[in-house]
Amino acid sequence: MSERLKNFPISFFAVVMGLAGTTIAWQRAEKILGWNGYVSTTLLILSVLIFLTVFAIYLLKIIKYPREVKTEFKNITKLAFFPTISISILLLSIALLNFHSELSSCLWHIGAITHLAFSITIMSIWIRHPGLEINHMSPAWFIPVVGNIIVPIAGSVYAPIEVSWFFFSIGLILWIVLFTIIMYRLIFHNPLPERLLPTLFILIAPPAVGFIAYVKLTQGIDPAARILYYFALFIFILMIPQFGLLSRIKYYLSWWAYTFPTAAMTIATILMYQQSHLDFFRILALVLLAFLSLVILVLSFMTFTAIKEKKICIVE
Repeated sequence: MSERLKNFPISFFAVVMGLAGTTIAWQRAEKILGWNGYVSTTLLILSVLIFLTVFAIYLLKIIKYPREVKTEFKNITKLAFFPTISISILLLSIALLNFHSELSSCLWHIGAITHLAFSITIMSIWIRHPGLEINHMSPAWFIPVVGNIIVPIAGSVYAPIEVSWFFFSIGLILWIVLFTIIMYRLIFHNPLPERLLPTLFILIAPPAVGFIAYVKLTQGIDPAARILYYFALFIFILMIPQFGLLSRIKYYLSWWAYTFPTAAMTIATILMYQQSHLDFFRILALVLLAFLSLVILVLSFMTFTAIKEKKICIVE
């Protein structure tokens, strides 16, 4: 057990991101379509419990094996996954928005401050790192900086509007910069390692979340909002032909990278239906919600099986 604790990966927080994102998607669907709240409430409880479990285990790893945590933080690939902690907290604050406003507000403040600290720290490491090469880059690099776009979703409720615009601006501009570099890396350099192939789905998240945050900030859909939504939809469609390749790789914890971007696309589509009242978006939202729910069920089973068979938390 001590050996497994020593190798407990920071990327486990991606499970929380996926579950919390799915919770929010179901909350939005239930509200717009008039369904009861049983599914979203169950998912919310599960998301909180898994977050507390993963957080407690990783905190124990920090206390007992600080050297391994430092090694993980110095790994340029794993470094990008540390802000999944703050993003998980921000997503839980959104999910709790209508359940417990005080707890939601507390989580939002913790998540926003922590994520800004992660963004500054990780960008500083990127700037100063002497050995960075283009092949070190993957879509996971969106996590530290583009995660700032999530802050305004609840931030529009808990903080002055200028605070939300501050975080939104960071995420949006750095998304454009990083997206350009990542596309160059994917097209002109070596393919992603098999373990990181699922992170291609992360390409969906920035424009999808950006759309949600932008509509929250502007209280409506304008041409800029439509550009964000339709670009996210295009990236999602672009991922469909990649399913053949992705289905052939063996299970890694990185498979959870499928979940949060799909949840973000589902929420964005529900919001698009709410604003436009077009049946196309209603049907698409239901299809995406069904697909997301299926992915969550399959990955939960595969993750539980991998834990049981001791295929996770081992030396890589």
